[in-house]
Amino acid sequence: MTPSIYSCKPARALASTILFGTALALLFAVASQADAQTSQAVPANARVRPYGGGWTCLHGYREERSECAPVPVPENGFLNPFGNDWECNRLFRKTNGACVALVVPEHAYADDSSYGRGWQCEQGYREVRDSCVAVQLPANAYATDSSYGQGWRCERGFRESSSACTAVAVPANAMLDASGEKWACFRGFVKSAETCARVEIPANAFLDSTGSGWRCERGLFAAGTACEPLNVPANAHVSYSGNDWACHDGYRKEAELCVAAVAQSTSR
Repeated sequence: MTPSIYSCKPARALASTILFGTALALLFAVASQADAQTSQAVPANARVRPYGGGWTCLHGYREERSECAPVPVPENGFLNPFGNDWECNRLFRKTNGACVALVVPEHAYADDSSYGRGWQCEQGYREVRDSCVAVQLPANAYATDSSYGQGWRCERGFRESSSACTAVAVPANAMLDASGEKWACFRGFVKSAETCARVEIPANAFLDSTGSGWRCERGLFAAGTACEPLNVPANAHVSYSGNDWACHDGYRKEAELCVAAVAQSTSR
């Protein structure tokens, strides 16, 4: 007798239920095993990372050979902000796993820097082999704040030359520049060798913005050392610069003339 199609449905539903239950049981088993492995892998003084898996040591501990060992903070030291290493207090420096008192030489002061020697020489002294020696100032010089280099600079109006300060020779119609080590000509004069020569301004011209050259008045143009009038053709005007000309709208420049521009046709 052939079984009815309706009699197969309960059997199929039962099989599906059994398969679903088996899969769910396997899923719980795998999850439980993973949790067990994770808990077994986390060493003492560590915590599981909330994201990405794995673990990290607690504050005051650091990883050593897959374990979390306490950070050994020496005397006059403190834990760093991350809690995985240590730093020395002010006026102490790391030396062979300890914090050794900083030795500040005579004529020096301790600074707040965590790098370098931890001290700097006072003004008027410079660093020489872990000590501060007095700066030997030449005439017309002053001590600088830097504890490195020669430790001095020349006064304004003098320039360094062979470890000495020599006077800057300022010619007539000139002045010291901002650096105090060079000179510049007054407005209306131009440098010529070691002197300042007056700017020769032709008729109908004026000093330019630099003060060391000249420009022609509006409607004129420079021709060598003179100003000549512009030859403005018909249908043109003096340009914005004032020393050239341009064609009116609707005209274009052709040689020294302005000719009517040909309008482009819009018909096809």
